[in-house]
Amino acid sequence: MRNNATGAVICIIIACSLWATTGTAANFAPSINPLAIGAFAMGAAGLLLLITAFKTVLKERVKLIKVPVLLVLGGISIAIYPLAFYSSMKLAGVAIGTMVSLASAPFFSIVFERLINKKIISLRWMVSFAFGVLGVALIAMGKQSHGQQTLINNTEYLRLSATHFGVILGLIAGLAYAVYAWAGKQMIDQGISSNASMASMFGFASVLLLPSLFITGDNLFATPTNTVVSIYMAVVPMFIGYLLFGYGLRHIEASKATLLTLLEPVLATLLAVIVVGEKFNSWGWLGMVLILVCLALQIVRVPIKLGGRQAV
Repeated sequence: MRNNATGAVICIIIACSLWATTGTAANFAPSINPLAIGAFAMGAAGLLLLITAFKTVLKERVKLIKVPVLLVLGGISIAIYPLAFYSSMKLAGVAIGTMVSLASAPFFSIVFERLINKKIISLRWMVSFAFGVLGVALIAMGKQSHGQQTLINNTEYLRLSATHFGVILGLIAGLAYAVYAWAGKQMIDQGISSNASMASMFGFASVLLLPSLFITGDNLFATPTNTVVSIYMAVVPMFIGYLLFGYGLRHIEASKATLLTLLEPVLATLLAVIVVGEKFNSWGWLGMVLILVCLALQIVRVPIKLGGRQAV
């Protein structure tokens, strides 16, 4: 069981590493509408997941029919997530949009598990979450201060309004992320394989997302660079990433899985610095250290004494 949990953590960390490349990849195709890149990446990945797991989905169709609410809820949440996430980055900036979206997901996830599944929130999770949120906030502060140097005074009010709206969209993305992670975990706990769970939800989402490309997808394949970026986003971070994420959900709670995804903004920030040339101050570096502490608390089992008793 311990080996399965360790493998699940490793799979989710690899998935986070792949997801972290999306912001940098999208930077190479700025002419693509954020709604289009989100809809295509998640929609095409959904079709790939459904095709590769079609036999499994067909085999487990009776089980899937018994959980229509989870299937529809998860599918709708998956469809909402990329639209809100990429729009949030477009309006509030890559740093703030990513931070808000990913930092809020573990909170929403633990709320679902506490209110719906009646799970007890562990001290380890709360301490880890506190380190993670503080780390995310510091990274956002560090990068935001750099961006403020380029503000044009007469457009500052409009920029701030766009940022606020971007933050709201980030919260919506975080909620959607938590909902489909929770829904996927519930389906797995009810005996449905991770492949069938992910493929069915993503397949449903693709039906909702792909038609929107008739309106927003003009530039997806307008240039060779746009084409490469679009295909990469769909196949590598989305398709492969969510295969790994689905495996991870088989062996650990959704709240822990979403907490581990806080690694994504750290890697995304490093890629932005190395590849794109973005800069941020020492607060950002401190924030990354705190997020690594957050992740270490989830991966390394440390004995903690409570009232004379030892707990892990």
